[in-house]
Amino acid sequence: MAGMTERERILRTYRHQETDRIPMLDKAWEGTKRRWVKEGMPQNVSWEDFFGFDHMIRYCPDNSPRFPTRVLEKTDRYQIITDHWGVTQKVFNELDSTPEVLDCYCFGPERWEETKKAMLASCEERINWKWLERNYAGWRAEGRFLQLTAWFGFDVAHSYMIGTESFLMALIEEPDWVMDIFETYLKTSLSLCQKILDAGYEFDGLLWYDDMGYKGTPFFSPQTYRELLKPFHKRAVDWAHERGMVAELHSCGFIEPLLPDVLETGVDMLNPLEVKAGMDPQRLKTLYGDRVGFHGGINAALWDDIDAVKAEMERIIPVMKEGGGYIFASDHSIPNSVSLKNMKEIAELARRLGKY
Repeated sequence: MAGMTERERILRTYRHQETDRIPMLDKAWEGTKRRWVKEGMPQNVSWEDFFGFDHMIRYCPDNSPRFPTRVLEKTDRYQIITDHWGVTQKVFNELDSTPEVLDCYCFGPERWEETKKAMLASCEERINWKWLERNYAGWRAEGRFLQLTAWFGFDVAHSYMIGTESFLMALIEEPDWVMDIFETYLKTSLSLCQKILDAGYEFDGLLWYDDMGYKGTPFFSPQTYRELLKPFHKRAVDWAHERGMVAELHSCGFIEPLLPDVLETGVDMLNPLEVKAGMDPQRLKTLYGDRVGFHGGINAALWDDIDAVKAEMERIIPVMKEGGGYIFASDHSIPNSVSLKNMKEIAELARRLGKY
């Protein structure tokens, strides 16, 4: 299998076919990349090329309401802003910090119609055509795997628009409104993705982010998933498959109770298998490895302890790669506690353990 491009390697992994090695696809924090440069990584080389990872190339068009962005307060440590989703949040200046959500504009049905109208409004600026024109030919020439990203479902609705507590209550008390939100997000996202395909840009896969769990439990029951959200996940998968694309779901947290229904959508790959939340990659491989691929599952909390992460990789990777369908990555992303030295050893071991 010598001479395989990234695109060939990744597509064959999605399809549980023979490859030269498991793909290595992950995301590093900005602070992590800056640390590596300080510790000796050249500035003019991507971290993927430096460590021998495959490239993660994704594009997500803007299906937000495009509300005006405003800075409400600014200090030496943070800014309070209202963004294009209508979310007011405190954004800290420290690298890799998590913003604090203070308010959501669309916190109830009374503001939904305004928001919905804004989301459905056509706007050429929703797609960065210049960026695609500048990069697409090079990606194809380099044999990259390209993913379109859709933005719909529970995660974006509760965290970007409604607020978690309000939306969790709405799942039970106002299911028609919830499904209208899911419908609007999916419709706008896929219509923008279709415009990109219609313009002649070919993509290999569709990915969407929909975090449905936290530590030890999903946010909602399998029945709620089945009745409210599953139909929209299935439509996304069907849309991708009808266009010859593979489909990947990113869902943080513990979502194992939802997986029998999730897999009935026909999704091809699950990510990131968050061990810290209770996901067990080896158990998932045993239960579902003949039906779906797995991307991730190496506990990021261990990556600053080289002996611990090596032991975890030696335990997990041989099992996960059996029969194909496994992409090496952390169980979310690479934190800035990971040194350049550790990352070199992790990458070398992943390549060695991942060979077929």
